Amino acid sequence: MTYPAFDTSNLTDAVESHPGLVTCSSCGCRLDATVDDGALSWYHFSPMAGRDARGCLVACADAAHDGHGQARS
Repeated sequence: MTYPAFDTSNLTDAVESHPGLVTCSSCGCRLDATVDDGALSWYHFSPMAGRDARGCLVACADAAHDGHGQARS
C-alpha cells in the first residue's frame, strides 16, 4: 500500500535559514558563531594568538569567517 504525497506548500515558514556546523574552508577547524555589529560571523574555536584550539598555527585563526567557512578580508 502506498500513501498519497504529503502537501508541503504550507510549510514555507518552517525552513531554517541558518546553517549547522560550520568549518573553516582552508584548514577544516570548527568555527563558532558570534554576532559582530549586528551580523553573524564565525571564528575559530578558542583562538590563541594565531593558533587554533589544537595549537596549530593557522593564518586565519583570528579572522572572521562567513557561513561557508571562507575567511573575510
